[in-house]
Order: sequence, then structure tokens, then C-alpha cells
Amino acid sequence: VQLQASGGGLVQAGGSLRLSCAASGRTFSSAVMGWFRQAPGKERESVAAVSWIGASAWYADSVNGRFTISADNAKNTVYLLMNSPKPEDTAVYYCAEAPIWTTLTTDFNSWGQGTLVTVSS
Repeated sequence: VQLQASGGGLVQAGGSLRLSCAASGRTFSSAVMGWFRQAPGKERESVAAVSWIGASAWYADSVNGRFTISADNAKNTVYLLMNSPKPEDTAVYYCAEAPIWTTLTTDFNSWGQGTLVTVSS
């Protein structure tokens, strides 16, 4: 599976931004898609995860209620809608896939190249 993340940019705090992750070469072994982020000087952390059939979704406490993850099977694309972002959400955002339901960063494979999100105060 090859993943291409896009949609990053500069956004004001309280605004909104939608990230996209297009998957090519996807097989049925790819069951879960996740969004992750890494801020300068910090470790990569899980942000949200969703199953391709949309039956399950998970959010980190720091984004729960503000971000929404969704999967479009027809387009092989996963989205992350960032509502009311905060300056502390500034990071490079990555998408990745996993064969089984998980939210652990180490269980995910096929990492995309990342897209930079900068939230201004």
C-alpha cells in the first residue's frame, strides 16, 4: 500500500482544515487507517484511527470532540477534519495502515510522507 497525505497548511486557531490520505495498491489485508503527528522535538503520537468499513473509530483525548476521521472506500481515501485546531496541534501529520484494529503507532505500516499543519494563535 502506498499512502499520500495532503491538505496541510497554515490555519488559524479556531478555524478548520481537512487532511486527506489517498491509498493506492490497497488489499483486504489493510483493515485500519490511522492519522499520527509529530511535533518538533517530540515523539510521533497517534491522533485517530478508523476501520475501512467505518465500524470503529478512535481518537486521542487531545483531539476528541474536535477532530473527525472518516474513510471513503470508493475513493480509497481517509480524511481527518480538524475543527477548532489549537497551536499545540502544530505538527507534521502522517497516515498509515494496519492489518488489524489497533491504535498503537508501532502496529502501523506503509507510512505516507507527511503533511505539515501549522496552527497560528
